[in-house]
Amino acid sequence: MNRWPVIFPALLLAACGAYLGYGLKPGEANMENVIHALGQPAMRWQNADGSVQLAFPRGPMGIHTYMVIIGEDGKLRQIENVLDEKNFARIQRGMTKDEVLHILGPPYPNWTVYFERRDELVWEWRYCDAWSEPARFNVLFDNATGLVRNTMSLTESQRGLCGRGRCAC
Repeated sequence: MNRWPVIFPALLLAACGAYLGYGLKPGEANMENVIHALGQPAMRWQNADGSVQLAFPRGPMGIHTYMVIIGEDGKLRQIENVLDEKNFARIQRGMTKDEVLHILGPPYPNWTVYFERRDELVWEWRYCDAWSEPARFNVLFDNATGLVRNTMSLTESQRGLCGRGRCAC
């Protein structure tokens, strides 16, 4: 008898759990547990309060970037998907690239575009909007200063991109 119809869903569920960091409990999990569950972080910062912040992007076609905070005591303090309207609203004109990275994590490199005539660099993140639509958030930098010039967000259907439909958020 073929066991794949029973085993495959269980394996898929286990893989999704690791992808999202399920089972990592604040106050209990440590850095080793986090890296074991989520893999190596794309970026790492040492914060002024002694905590460590780790970025785990799940792109390019994924819709999450998880920011993990490990407290000064070495324990998981917080794990949060940062690709949402609340965090996008934190991106303001005049911010540096480092400040943007610290809030949203790295953009998908293949979607970074430079517009020579505008001397503008655009970073892009894919996310799931409030209506469960796949969308793209862009940060537009003045290339001469490296500072945020503007931001914009459009659903993939508004942009005429494939991926129309609902996200599995």
